[in-house]
Amino acid sequence: MQNFKELKVWDKAHLITLSIYKASSKFPKEEVYGLTSQLRRASASIPANIAEGCGKNTQSDLAKYLNISLGSANETEYFLILSKDLDYLSEEQFSTLSNDINEVKAMLISLIGKVRSK
Repeated sequence: MQNFKELKVWDKAHLITLSIYKASSKFPKEEVYGLTSQLRRASASIPANIAEGCGKNTQSDLAKYLNISLGSANETEYFLILSKDLDYLSEEQFSTLSNDINEVKAMLISLIGKVRSK
């Protein structure tokens, strides 16, 4: 078992989630149960699954939850693209969040490889 709060990838994913909540608060009100909710849930799923995986007793369980986090990161990336294309995010917001999510994806891929090699 590992303390998820000590992982840089968890910290980065948590900060992205906070940024997404702030940015999506400006989305149109008709999206509150649509894209706003989907984007927030996908982004929050990244650090949540890292945390859940760290509470498991085996490396294979941890790797499984890290893979779920990676899937959620990909889902978040798509919702960011959609948000930009609908003009809900500025180019600057999109660029920052997209770069951050890609960094988290790379960190997750690296961590999954390390966990699987143990």
